[in-house]
Amino acid sequence: MTNVLYKKQDVKQADIILRQDINKSNSALEYTKIKVIELEAGQQYDELLGNWEACVVALTGKISVYAGDDAFENIGKRKHVFEKNSTDSVYINDNQQFKAKAETDAKVVLAYAPSNNKLPNRLIAAEDVPGEQRGKYSNNRTAYTILGDSDNYANSLLVVEVFTDSGNWSSYPPHKHDQDNLPEESFLEEIYYHEMEPEQGFVYQHIYTDDRSLDELNAVKHQDCVIVPAGYHPVAVPDGYDSYYLNVMAGPTRSWNFYNEPDHEWIINRD
Repeated sequence: MTNVLYKKQDVKQADIILRQDINKSNSALEYTKIKVIELEAGQQYDELLGNWEACVVALTGKISVYAGDDAFENIGKRKHVFEKNSTDSVYINDNQQFKAKAETDAKVVLAYAPSNNKLPNRLIAAEDVPGEQRGKYSNNRTAYTILGDSDNYANSLLVVEVFTDSGNWSSYPPHKHDQDNLPEESFLEEIYYHEMEPEQGFVYQHIYTDDRSLDELNAVKHQDCVIVPAGYHPVAVPDGYDSYYLNVMAGPTRSWNFYNEPDHEWIINRD
């Protein structure tokens, strides 16, 4: 059985709280990985990247990011995720030492993907990440695309934030991107990092393939992660709770071409 649910951690590394650390050593993923860290004001996180590019997302609080000769100081737009606005991020290319320093108490997501072509480090400012409404009826959510396949800012990495209101479905109708069959479908592994408001809430996420060789339904709680090595991956948000998730995607080609499950595709064609 493939493990897809990664529960929130409470691990301290040099006084930094590590909430998630999903990588090749503990998952079925080859093309992407993630860390979620919490820093108190004045603390910093340092890392030497190998052949991976990274996106540093200032999830909450203010941080400064230093990579090579570049400094991106006092970035971050939210005190709380469920302000439901966009935030600042920094793209960092491979084989560099980088540092994320907390200017206030902060929560940071580090998203990674393989890299084989030098691109400049750059700030992805919140004002350059507009919200996009997706879905209709009980399938409404707002997406903020930090790194999308229509830009040339990364080699492999795709990063999106999604807010889904109480009682709605998300990543719906069920879709997948596990076949290297462009232009109809691209192969992209995916990681979901979830938060809830209020924090005691949960969502349901179903990960399943056509042949049901992978068929996992999980109650996902605050700061859990779900990985999608293959298959469909819809999310259901119960009444009374709002959902946030951050998607990290990567594969052999930086293109998000998905395939809707035929039994449920009719949902998007309703008047």
